[in-house]
Amino acid sequence: MHILEHLFLVGEFPERAHLLSGLTLEQVRPCPEGASHSIYDELWHAAGYQRYVLERGDAVGDLYPTAAPEHEHQWHDLVHGFLEGARAAAAMGQTPERLALEVETGVTMADELNSVAVHNAYHLGKIVALRQRMGAWPPKASEHKI
Repeated sequence: MHILEHLFLVGEFPERAHLLSGLTLEQVRPCPEGASHSIYDELWHAAGYQRYVLERGDAVGDLYPTAAPEHEHQWHDLVHGFLEGARAAAAMGQTPERLALEVETGVTMADELNSVAVHNAYHLGKIVALRQRMGAWPPKASEHKI
């Protein structure tokens, strides 16, 4: 296993697909009292930053969503997109020349991916804390697949 697969998908804490599994729209929408964002907001932000780095975009846009999702599929689409991006980042470990690419002076794509992995870990940790707070942690083993 390449270190990027470890960082983006399976290592150091629960597998990302498992960590995000078993949540309903009613659980991901609200921002609990004392919290800065909802579960949806946290993942939306992490997915957007991950996508920005992977696609080498020009602008990030809004840092957090301006509205809560209205339909369950919006949550599932967000999870799917986040995990697809994480798989794409992990796959870059198989192409050393892509990792060595200098994306700006003195900064390689490998450097950028390491930053994204740390950023993701921070926001996924917040998601786990929110899940714990609402009694939705850990996910049931049967909920592993999204």
